[in-house]
Amino acid sequence: MDTFALIVTIGVALGFTYTNGFHDSANAIATSVSTRALTPRAALAMAAVMNLAGAFLGQGVAKTVSEGLIATPEGQKGMGILFAALVGAIIWNLVTWYFGLPSSSSHALFGGMVGAALAGGTLVHWNGVLDKIVIPMFVSPIVGLVVGYLVMVAIMWLFRKVNPHKAKRGFRIAQTVSAAGMALGHGLQDAQKTMGIVVMALVIADVESPSDPIPVWVKLVCALMLSLGTYAGGWRIMRTLGRKIIELDPPQGFAAETTGASIMFGSAYLFHAPISTTHVITSAIMGVGATKRVNAVRWGVAKNIVLGWFITMPAAALVAAASYGVVVLLFG
Repeated sequence: MDTFALIVTIGVALGFTYTNGFHDSANAIATSVSTRALTPRAALAMAAVMNLAGAFLGQGVAKTVSEGLIATPEGQKGMGILFAALVGAIIWNLVTWYFGLPSSSSHALFGGMVGAALAGGTLVHWNGVLDKIVIPMFVSPIVGLVVGYLVMVAIMWLFRKVNPHKAKRGFRIAQTVSAAGMALGHGLQDAQKTMGIVVMALVIADVESPSDPIPVWVKLVCALMLSLGTYAGGWRIMRTLGRKIIELDPPQGFAAETTGASIMFGSAYLFHAPISTTHVITSAIMGVGATKRVNAVRWGVAKNIVLGWFITMPAAALVAAASYGVVVLLFG
């Protein structure tokens, strides 16, 4: 096996993790920054540390990515498929980051994997794609919307007799905990996705077998790159999540972050499902905002975000398929 191809593919995978970090850093901290519970740099530093810690909390999501979605042949063809999948995901991440659209890095990766696999004529495990990707893609935002609404209603009822200013001060402090939980869940989910890709590359190169545990160095470098990307920040997307959907106050921010973190931990440990942190926190913000009044949510902005969700997988798949064509043209 060409060692150079393996090194390049792992390098591109880590590059994707970095773009995932700065693209999705807003997921963990936008609500805390917008409510002034944390300063931007303090929030980013906290998110980077918690992302790093979250990456070591499990490997069920990584196994789903490496074994449950596509079959990659050994040799240069399999490595070319992985390389093209990552290129498709990176390009889509950069496009959506530029326009400040909180699309899903996870679904960009999955779309890239499917598109490259189809272009390469290899097997796609459609049952796995349906069960672990497509169904959670529709279910998780609905759960986030409903649970976010219910959590906020419960908070409003429990604190109905508390002085509003005192309650806001308390929730501003509590948001440091909920934002940390959100960042920990992001590390648990998103670092594992790249771990799964790196494991696939190692299996293709015959360095690891599918039954081997994930090497510690893979966990460490994926976690570090995600943390570095997170600390770089994603200010464009942060403005969309923190202010354009709805103007959040501290209780609403706490409710949204608690909802998002709970769903991410539950999906990772109960179902090993690689859900989108973007989908979960965005829908939770919408659900929380709807308790104020339905028209308090800027549904026009929300509609554009949801439209971005639907086009992410096919768009990344097309870019990945084209990238695979270029790889074949250049290297055979």
